[in-house]
Amino acid sequence: MKLNIETSRHTELIDITSEVKEEVRISGVQEGVCIISTRHTTAGIIVNENESGLREDILNLLDRLVPPGAGYRHDIIDNNAGSHLKAVLLGSSEALPVIQGQLELGTWQSIFFAEMDGPRHRTVNLTILKIE
Repeated sequence: MKLNIETSRHTELIDITSEVKEEVRISGVQEGVCIISTRHTTAGIIVNENESGLREDILNLLDRLVPPGAGYRHDIIDNNAGSHLKAVLLGSSEALPVIQGQLELGTWQSIFFAEMDGPRHRTVNLTILKIE
């Protein structure tokens, strides 16, 4: 299964929780694992709280850890080394349990697509495995 995402900013966190939950519901899997992944090397998948201040804090932290114009070698090719490095820090996937037909998330947990080099058209892959 795939989710198509249109990002609107260079860096942003897009909450995809409801879409992932709906795909789990449609799958009919009662007990299993949902793997959420992206094949884009300048994007990531993370789980965290969906609070506006925290979302901004996460993006600000990434900017401090990977400052623009720091002499990255890849910038010679297409000037987006920072986006790749931020994606490395975030990771490209999350695996979450499916219990009694529901995605198992903590009270404050949401699933985010993390855009680091937008705006772009992006794809998120969902793999839902049934455990017998």
